[in-house]
Amino acid sequence: MTTSAVLEHAAAPTAARRCADEPHRFGVHLCAEGVEVLVHAPRATAVDLCLLEANPDGTWQERRVRLHRARWGRWAGVVPGVRAGQAYGLRVHGPWEPSHGLWHNPDKLLLDPYARGVIGHVPLGVVLDDAADDAAHHPRTPWETTVVYEAHVRGLTQRLPGVPEHLRGTYAGLAHPETVAYLKDLGVTAVELLPIHAKVSEPALTQRGMSNYWGYNTLSFFAPEPSYATAAAQEAGPAAVLAEVKGMVSLLHEAGLEVILDVVYNHTCESGLDGPLVSWRGLDGAGYYLHEGIGHTRYLDVTGTGNSLDFRSPAVVRMALDSLRYWSQEVGVDGFRFDLAVTLGRRRERFEADHPFLVALGADPELARLKLIAEPWDIGPDGWRTGQFPAPMAEWNDRFRDAIRTFWIADAAAAVHGHSGNDLRDVATRLAGSADMFSHHPAPDGRGPVASINYVTAHDGFTLADLVAYDHKHNEANGEENRDGSDHNISWNHGVEGVTDDAEILAHRRRTMRNVLGTLLLASGTPMLTAGDELGRTQHGNNNAYCLDDESVWVDWDLAPWQEELLATTRHLLTLRREHPALRPGRFERPDPVHPGLAWYDEHGASMSVERWHDVHRRVLQMYRRPQLPEVGRDALVVINGAANPVRVTLTSAGGEEFTLVWDSAQETPPGECERADAGTTVTVPELSMRVYLSSPDHPG
Repeated sequence: MTTSAVLEHAAAPTAARRCADEPHRFGVHLCAEGVEVLVHAPRATAVDLCLLEANPDGTWQERRVRLHRARWGRWAGVVPGVRAGQAYGLRVHGPWEPSHGLWHNPDKLLLDPYARGVIGHVPLGVVLDDAADDAAHHPRTPWETTVVYEAHVRGLTQRLPGVPEHLRGTYAGLAHPETVAYLKDLGVTAVELLPIHAKVSEPALTQRGMSNYWGYNTLSFFAPEPSYATAAAQEAGPAAVLAEVKGMVSLLHEAGLEVILDVVYNHTCESGLDGPLVSWRGLDGAGYYLHEGIGHTRYLDVTGTGNSLDFRSPAVVRMALDSLRYWSQEVGVDGFRFDLAVTLGRRRERFEADHPFLVALGADPELARLKLIAEPWDIGPDGWRTGQFPAPMAEWNDRFRDAIRTFWIADAAAAVHGHSGNDLRDVATRLAGSADMFSHHPAPDGRGPVASINYVTAHDGFTLADLVAYDHKHNEANGEENRDGSDHNISWNHGVEGVTDDAEILAHRRRTMRNVLGTLLLASGTPMLTAGDELGRTQHGNNNAYCLDDESVWVDWDLAPWQEELLATTRHLLTLRREHPALRPGRFERPDPVHPGLAWYDEHGASMSVERWHDVHRRVLQMYRRPQLPEVGRDALVVINGAANPVRVTLTSAGGEEFTLVWDSAQETPPGECERADAGTTVTVPELSMRVYLSSPDHPG
């Protein structure tokens, strides 16, 4: 695939409409006569649109157009003769009183917060034809069958064989047939991309010769990050970069894959009060940012980045909503993961589930149809809010993450050393979809189990391979003397820290990874798999690799035999999930004493008693599930042995007469021929392993 093949899938320019007498869309937009301009700067005394042309010597020639004062603190104008590709900035006149949140400085050329394209070391906006792509059709994958794959545009394809060198690490590379074929064969349905909004790196990183690889330092909420485009698109300019993004989305849609963007509306790249004056602060420093107390002398930082956007401000809410509509309706993306989403629902210190921004998401007929996912915490007061967001939001479920790590890693380590861990209640709750957090009103099922984004690893924290190979973080490469990153990893090195050639330790690590993957991909809820975990990708113990952009964080596709086996296991598990509805229920089960859709049994095949649920020495559990449409699919039985010794388990007789073993985590590879066992049969389940049985097709439960 060439770059032009991607561009062919992008929107074609449409005929410009006539200019409005009074612009109503923020930013600079093409119209028949030129451009409409609308800027929010309520405390300014004057605002100039600055049109820039590059001189041969690299300097800029500037023409200023004074905007007129409109209503509600806005500045507007219609400027004839301006066409697509025009570079521009804003100069804002007014008082310079930082202690009162006023940072007006006409000597500083500001970036339009609504710019669709960005160029330059000193960022300038570029006028683009942002017409919608009529060819972009959302796949609309149901939540019940959704599997999310979290990936970095550069990191996923930078080393992927089969992708041409000039496309690796780019938007076009992500849409290359080799990449698409891999994703489809793996069995995921949605790609969740780390931020692709235009970004800058923090000064502290640039001083160390590093960059913000993850991209959580937003320069523009509308312009795509140009460095992820091909060299040809970068050279052609912002319109070509945007076209490459649109082409990527369209090609992924053609393959049936959804695109979810990780978006960072909680803060901007302007950092603290001593940070750079780039855009928002120079337009309305008092209004865009959250401040402590009633004055403006200090920011109220609930994000840990130096600033937090103030979602009590209509201008902030409007900007975020406009950005979401732009990316969904004009670029074509299918959903958003909201970084530090609690900040977006704060009224200063307090989070409110009925915050206007969250209500607007649920009330907007187009946005509400998308996949909306909250990271349900920030570092402010009462910042942990998992399970408390309103419909239609789904949420990253950190309780799932910690429960699965605890059961298979921390408690397993304790069991191996002769100690007791936790009882089975929490792990069972997470396997069943976390009804304690997602079954609340609106009744009776709440948002359902699919609102729980189940994950065990993500971009931040250990990779799956590192979870089982390191007891402690090893972040020295970040240049912060290993002070950064979490110390709460719930990990276990299985006896040796890091790299080892001990065959027994390596075998135990691989089994633990299979256990974690099996629990993640077969639990009720929406699974999220981190790119490379299916391959055993390592970051060598770095649990905060936000500033590394090299082989240590890119997915390595040169696979050892054990990695090929782990990949085959992941594909097999996702095939089981896709083909058997009992493993992916869309709603919580209602009590049914005769034919329960979900039931729990102990190692003897008896129903779990209250005493057994609370017994920390019990490490064996059977979970029996029926399809929620009884006439569709086979029953499933998941048998878990978290003990450090093999256990004789009597398969429950509650369902069908016969079971087929379709997966055993004690095996390095998925089964070739599947074993059969009668209900009530006693089998030996190896230590620290899990099995999946299905009822016979001829004898459904």
